[in-house]
Amino acid sequence: MVRLDQPTATPARAEPAPSGSRLPRRPRLRRRTAANAGRSFTLTFIGVVLLAAFLSPLARSVLVSIKSPDQVSQASSPVWPADPKVIDYQGQSLTVYAVPLDGGERDLALLTKGRASSTFVDPQDLAAPPITWVGSWRSLTPVWTFAPQLSNYTDVWDQVNFPRLLLNTILIALISMLGVLVSCTLVAYAFARFRFPGRNLVFMLVIATIFLPSAVTLIPTYTIFVKIGWVGTWLPLLVPAFFANAYDVFLLRQYLMTIPREMDEAAAIDGAGPFRTLVSVILPQAWPVIIAVGIFHFVYSWNDFLLPTIYLVGHEDLVPLSVGLAHLSGLHNAQNPGMIQAGTMLTILIPIAFFLLFQRMFVRGIVITGVEK
Repeated sequence: MVRLDQPTATPARAEPAPSGSRLPRRPRLRRRTAANAGRSFTLTFIGVVLLAAFLSPLARSVLVSIKSPDQVSQASSPVWPADPKVIDYQGQSLTVYAVPLDGGERDLALLTKGRASSTFVDPQDLAAPPITWVGSWRSLTPVWTFAPQLSNYTDVWDQVNFPRLLLNTILIALISMLGVLVSCTLVAYAFARFRFPGRNLVFMLVIATIFLPSAVTLIPTYTIFVKIGWVGTWLPLLVPAFFANAYDVFLLRQYLMTIPREMDEAAAIDGAGPFRTLVSVILPQAWPVIIAVGIFHFVYSWNDFLLPTIYLVGHEDLVPLSVGLAHLSGLHNAQNPGMIQAGTMLTILIPIAFFLLFQRMFVRGIVITGVEK
């Protein structure tokens, strides 16, 4: 309690800084900010360079798919799709070249070819007299004009019966993907939630099959399918997908182990059995990894070439796009590479759209499967 007759203590005031002094600067903070900006720029630049290098084959395929066969066969042709510039002169089609003339270059149409000298006409003034140029016309560079050849896509669509091959590929990929998702989910659920003797040993044996080369089991598997009469049908491509595989089981198990067991116990208290718990509790939370596994198998089945070639030989109405494009490549690769690339671009459109549609959940499923539980 403070008495009125006693003086109260006054707070000490800070002495003013001398007039000639300045506030201290922060050079460390500025240097740190500059270093972070430089590091961020460097990492971004490296990422862009690596991305460009990774996408360069795809960009080349797109460009080749809209090029004419003549342009592909010419080494001096530009990267972008183009055709030599041609004009009509007195009923003749003349190619335009870049001719060095009068200290510069002029675009002139070649009228008469000669070894020592050639005759050209000016495309801008066809009524002018022809121009004689001394030199070999073979050393000249033609003038190119942008001319994409979209006919490559229509040709490959008609020649390989593309709609039929596309339907075969979609059916094989979707049915086998359904089999993988059902079988691998059930197996992964058993390994992640149930306790039984030898569970770890059985899981290690399943994972060990990843290291078994497919070439080792190819001949015995083919022999079995021949004995039961499945060769020449889709059954060897679809039925094995309903018996799970180690890689997808591992991904699903790792994700399911991140889901708390308390949810299973709460469902059991409400009277839910194991299957009801899987359907109502586990699967709604496991969509990211299910989509990731589905995309993995869909792309694998879409691009599979070996197994359809072995089991569907001689059945052209059942083969997928990978086999049909291989046959087309053997016939037209030397004559028209652009048509082959056009078929390739048509083939990869659906997997790319499938990935872009589920990109976020796909990445989330891959990331969370690496979390240790």
